[in-house]
Amino acid sequence: MNGRERIELAAFQAAGSLRGFVVSGRWPESTREWTQLLAMTVRVASLPGLLPTSTVFGVREELPDDPEPGTVGLVVAEGPVLGAEAVEPGRFAAHQPPALIMLHPPSETTPSLPENAGVASGCVLLPGLPHLGLEHRAAWVEAEADGTVTALVSRVGVDPNSDPDTAILAMLLAA
Repeated sequence: MNGRERIELAAFQAAGSLRGFVVSGRWPESTREWTQLLAMTVRVASLPGLLPTSTVFGVREELPDDPEPGTVGLVVAEGPVLGAEAVEPGRFAAHQPPALIMLHPPSETTPSLPENAGVASGCVLLPGLPHLGLEHRAAWVEAEADGTVTALVSRVGVDPNSDPDTAILAMLLAA
């Protein structure tokens, strides 16, 4: 090991649906590490019936009540992308989270290859401050229920409007 503390995730659910993840050890420090975290969340979202619809998850640096030692924060389901309970545009304008994640269950994922039917997918947007020279970063992952990652892409200098997932996540951040 490189001497740095590991990043650990523990999923939690309520009423049979995925509600988020407890993050322990430390937060990801690079686009690569955020992509790895996304891959783990997508693998969980690929489990049948755990994620009923495409859902936005917000990264929160606050601790849960009575946290286990080493807990650094939460990735919490903020709400679905569509429908009466959908997350409202500008929801995160007042307090911009370090990352937003969108997870899609297999029923709402169009796989990148036909032989990958049944995959879940997700996107993480790491918002930058372009006017200060800090570019937006993003990653996209597809994974099967057995944990196989079937597609993984990460980019720096992302135009949020170039992809539907990043466009939705950027809209949630905009005032």
